[in-house]
Amino acid sequence: MDLKTLPPGWKKPLPETLSRPTFRPAMLALGINLILLGIITQIVVLFAGLLLSVGALTGWIAEIFHE
Repeated sequence: MDLKTLPPGWKKPLPETLSRPTFRPAMLALGINLILLGIITQIVVLFAGLLLSVGALTGWIAEIFHE
């Protein structure tokens, strides 16, 4: 079968676009680690991790919606 001719009823697929690289997943992972560390150490570390995680997650979701 020739790659340039498609069977009847088939369409050429649209090119897949990838999202741009971002640092948000690493921030989210650090935030989750700080939350877990804060559970066993100090409440300040827990709140820092919570703040970092929420910020990273909202930024990551906002970037996805802007694409």
